[in-house]
Amino acid sequence: MSAINEELILDALGAVKDGENDIVSQKMVSGLQIKDGHVAFAIEVDPARGAQMEPLRKEAEKIVHALDGVLSATVVLTAEAGQGGGNAQPQAPEQHQHHPAGTGPDAIMMPGVKAIIAVASGKGGVGKSTTSVNLALALAADGRSVGILDADIYGPSVPRMLGVQGEPSSSDGKTLDPMQGHGIKCMSMGFLIEEETPVIWRGPMAQTALQQMMRDINWGDLDVLVVDMPPGTGDVQLTMAQQVPLTGAIIVSTPQDIALADARRGLNMFRKVDVPVFGIIENMSYFACPHCGERSDIFSHGGAKAEAALLSTDFLGEIPLAIDIRETSDNGNPIVISQPDSEHARAYRAIAVEVWRKTVAAQEKGEAEAPRIVVQ
Repeated sequence: MSAINEELILDALGAVKDGENDIVSQKMVSGLQIKDGHVAFAIEVDPARGAQMEPLRKEAEKIVHALDGVLSATVVLTAEAGQGGGNAQPQAPEQHQHHPAGTGPDAIMMPGVKAIIAVASGKGGVGKSTTSVNLALALAADGRSVGILDADIYGPSVPRMLGVQGEPSSSDGKTLDPMQGHGIKCMSMGFLIEEETPVIWRGPMAQTALQQMMRDINWGDLDVLVVDMPPGTGDVQLTMAQQVPLTGAIIVSTPQDIALADARRGLNMFRKVDVPVFGIIENMSYFACPHCGERSDIFSHGGAKAEAALLSTDFLGEIPLAIDIRETSDNGNPIVISQPDSEHARAYRAIAVEVWRKTVAAQEKGEAEAPRIVVQ
């Protein structure tokens, strides 16, 4: 297998024409990244021509993927005023309105996945990824076939938390096989870029990258896929909520007022697109000193439980701010696996039992019917 480099890729893309000229000479190619045979880049276009440019995106992706030494190619369309796309303007917001989960024009089909659960937060820094990983492992410990998608492309942390390194391969030459960590399947942008490399992608690029990470991964048969959502409630999060047939969503928050206000926005986002909200988890709920046992409510306490009651949703449980949870996650051996009999692991397991109960109930009610849209 020959080494792939930027010059070879740009030379091949010279065959992709937009009008009379190729996309390279028009400086439409940006953000090119190469890592161990995995290639990702953006094509900057006029948003008014967005839908028309999809065949061009697919052509570019096909040409690059066919190059010797390329294992995967991820190509996204983006629009930025004053670059590449000429007179590009920001995309209109109406594309994000009135599409229930999994029924938008670009709905993503995942036939082998029985249930998809989004773990979200209204803001960063509340321990959402740690919660996602331990929840996924707790579901697996109860005998479920589980996968986890690290959809936080700007700060992918699932590979480190699961202790997984390396790059995904493709057994069929068309889709990537997910990595494995502690008995669950996982996929993350962290496998495709260097850990220290910042992902500087604008909204449309991030949206398309996430779509491909779900559509172009060979997840196989899963009882449940846990999606560690990006923090916040912007276009990327709303697009994911609309295009993926989510079974339900979980909101992670810390107890203080400012985090709860953000959690409220996250919950309302899912309700807007008719995704059942399973409830709220209060993370960093309290701190118990490992030396003297004294309990301190560093971020207040009980706020998420009160907020859940106010918003007419369930309170799923509380997880303390604990050194063991942080250390085990940083070391790639989350506490549910490394200390299964600990109080903290039992807390995650109890939440997982309730989440699975709600998942089954949602499926029985038909709240998670697969969309009837064929994606070509």
